[in-house]
Amino acid sequence: MNKGKSDSVSIFSSLPEDVVLKIASLLQVRDLCALGCCSRFWRELCFSDCIWESLVRNRWPLLSSFHFPSSSTLTHSPNFKKWRKLYLDRHVELGVRARSVVKFVEACSPSESVEVGDHLKAVDTLIGTSFGFEDVQRFLFDPQMNVLINLVGVHYCLTTLGIRGDNLVETLRTHEISDRRVCVKWWKVGRWFYGFRMRDETHSRWVSLADLAAEDDEHVLGVLRRGTIHEVLRVQISVIGRKSAHWSHRLE
Repeated sequence: MNKGKSDSVSIFSSLPEDVVLKIASLLQVRDLCALGCCSRFWRELCFSDCIWESLVRNRWPLLSSFHFPSSSTLTHSPNFKKWRKLYLDRHVELGVRARSVVKFVEACSPSESVEVGDHLKAVDTLIGTSFGFEDVQRFLFDPQMNVLINLVGVHYCLTTLGIRGDNLVETLRTHEISDRRVCVKWWKVGRWFYGFRMRDETHSRWVSLADLAAEDDEHVLGVLRRGTIHEVLRVQISVIGRKSAHWSHRLE
């Protein structure tokens, strides 16, 4: 058995380094780490910076250069582990941040409805920590979660990551949340008519996450993006089948 392992390592170690690195770079992170535990040869290869730098940049394209290791700290050694540590640290950090977003939304929606200001605060948290598409899928696209939390992830993908259309819709289907629906309700200042202001207008729309992802209902998406500005007094997002909170319950 040991001889077989030795022969396997010998075969791969005889290949050009760029070929072996290409093989390792095609693996998922979990498989890459597992392969790195097989032998000293694979450990040195799979934990090298040339692989983990690519993983960091691909997973977090919005991450600024401020977060990256500076050139003064890098070495030319293929075994330098700065990028792997950065990847693992950010993975843990974003898991913590995602849980804080979940708790925040749950605290703001005791009756399964949330004000748009709180919804946008949750989105801003994702923006402030440069969540990647994989992070949103991993932490916010769980079908067991409140659909209001799923919506935060969809909103972030559309407005910040620029992921939309069939790509996002298919992802929502994979995670079994594409058909989940919310009711968006907004109040607008009444129009003036011959010197008199009419009653405030109320509008509501039921929409699925897939419809938003495909931008089939751009009007609702626009209401969520803008929030309460100009003539819009209030925007509330509810789970379908639940009654909206009374106006006197408005959150400041």
